[in-house]
Amino acid sequence: MLLPFANLQIWLTPPWIVSLGVTAAVAILALLYAIVWLVSRRSVSAIHQAASDGLGTPLAYVAGVFVLLTLLASQSMPLSETWDSIRRLPTVGTHQVSQTIEAGAEDAEIQVDFRADELQSYEFRSNHNLHISVEPGRAFTNPDLQVEAGEPYQWNPGKKYMRGFQDDVTKIYVTNLSDQPANLVLEYVSDVEMPVVHHLPIVTASVLGVVLLYFLLVGLLPGIATIAIGTAKEAISQPLFLVLTTIGAIALIVYIYIPYNTFGEDVKILTDSGMTTIKVLAMIFALWTASTGISGEIESKTALTLLSKPVSRRQFVLGKFLGILWPMLVMFVILGALLLVVISYKVFYDARETSNPTPNWQLCYDTMIVAVPGLVLAFLEATTLTAIAVAISTRLPMLPNLVLSGSIYVIGNLLPQIVLSSAGKIPMVRFTGNLLSVVMPVLDHFNIAPAIAAGQPVPHLYLVYAALYCALYCTAMMLLALILFEDRDLA
Repeated sequence: MLLPFANLQIWLTPPWIVSLGVTAAVAILALLYAIVWLVSRRSVSAIHQAASDGLGTPLAYVAGVFVLLTLLASQSMPLSETWDSIRRLPTVGTHQVSQTIEAGAEDAEIQVDFRADELQSYEFRSNHNLHISVEPGRAFTNPDLQVEAGEPYQWNPGKKYMRGFQDDVTKIYVTNLSDQPANLVLEYVSDVEMPVVHHLPIVTASVLGVVLLYFLLVGLLPGIATIAIGTAKEAISQPLFLVLTTIGAIALIVYIYIPYNTFGEDVKILTDSGMTTIKVLAMIFALWTASTGISGEIESKTALTLLSKPVSRRQFVLGKFLGILWPMLVMFVILGALLLVVISYKVFYDARETSNPTPNWQLCYDTMIVAVPGLVLAFLEATTLTAIAVAISTRLPMLPNLVLSGSIYVIGNLLPQIVLSSAGKIPMVRFTGNLLSVVMPVLDHFNIAPAIAAGQPVPHLYLVYAALYCALYCTAMMLLALILFEDRDLA
């Protein structure tokens, strides 16, 4: 039984939450456009010209689908809870309040701002005995909690103590039982009712970053942008792009119904298989485009005609590289968005197939969001291999390029295993492995299959380091490509 629309709200809520971030980015872009329209009509014309090239059309369609999902599904989604959590975001986090309570003081007022249901933990510390209440007049005779001198009063959901607070708390009242001033320190950690809204600013910033980077490239590097736009338009118009994207979409949907027989780990297998499928298809497209777009143009003398215009060889190489990355990013966005929906639905589908209790949308979301860092790392890996393919294409035709790039992909993923294996104990093998790890990319850095299998989240700092490694290696490959292409005879 396929059940494509059963309990739609459960498995569609996670993609709907992501769509809120995309919708916010679209609204911000519309506001920025309105401001530019009011300030400078010339800039509006430049924006129209840059956007009219059609490169953003596939991404605009994906964004439009998310915006449409936001508008149509909001009636049946937890909109009020989501909006309340978004509104409360600036008030949550880790807070510390320190205050001196005078000797013998009753109902000394301390300003705070938290909701009891949002509390994750709190701790009171004092050098004298204190009684604390949320209402005046009760702290001495009927306190909500008592803090003993030198013994912190700690609470978290795992503690045996009662939470002691209810509803919204803006003030607490403290009574000092000693004849000396008391130094009270309150530290509390709070989070919103729907912690998933923490991801919305990241989604919004990512969409804005892609759009703004595109316009910055057009505005600051017009020569490179011209080559990049021409390459990207030609690549997207190729039947190969549509064929690979269609194959990827069909494969992701088929993965839902494949029985993996993993005793409850089918979703993890689907996540890893989906990310690998998207990555491999994007790499095939990038390698093919690099071969036809650089070595093919060199052999057909098209590059010579292009370089006879005011276009330098540096602009040619960098433009080709960026022109290949753009359609590859488009493929990742289209298939990545579909993968998130597939993972969310797979959690619900497996529960129905195994007669387990119906999962809530929070479980679907937590399972779905694990794939996002994997998609980022997969794109970085594909970008690294694209830089290598561009460098090779400046000297070699298509077939050697495909063979070399494929070999580098295999070796780059196997290097750590070779060095760490028993064969790596042989001095010559270990030396060769370490030497190759310096020259070739260590693509295993972009693999999070072990983290997915263990159910561990990928730290954001790791993504930063991986992006830095990718940027450095791509820079080295672009320098190599420029060296190889500088004295290449095109005639």
